[in-house]
Amino acid sequence: MSDGPRRDLPEADAFTRPYWAAAADGRLLIRRCAACGRAHHYPREFCPHCWSEDVSWERATGRATLYTWSTVHRNDLPPFSARTPYIAAVVDLAEGPRLMTEIVAAEEAELSAGMPLRVAFTDGKPVFRPGG
Repeated sequence: MSDGPRRDLPEADAFTRPYWAAAADGRLLIRRCAACGRAHHYPREFCPHCWSEDVSWERATGRATLYTWSTVHRNDLPPFSARTPYIAAVVDLAEGPRLMTEIVAAEEAELSAGMPLRVAFTDGKPVFRPGG
């Protein structure tokens, strides 16, 4: 018996399905604009920098640096309450975009701003762990 849709992932639509399918396969995708050359994340059908619609999917290297983080000790929303504590973070991808994520395989005391991170995948979600 299913508990219904997962509440820790957004509902994929026709546009974002390639992103979530790649994540389930262990690949991180971003969007890149052919007009201005800049990458962006979260996935959009247009470039948020120059408004061009000439954007396409690109596989990210998976390298990032830690921008900021916070350990979440209490979250009453299912399924997050069963996962506390966890480290919510903002990272800067090597390609430029900044994204919200979770840090895994590290304790808060080990973290420092600017430290190198590497993408990992947990249950079809991109998360990050220490390492260059």
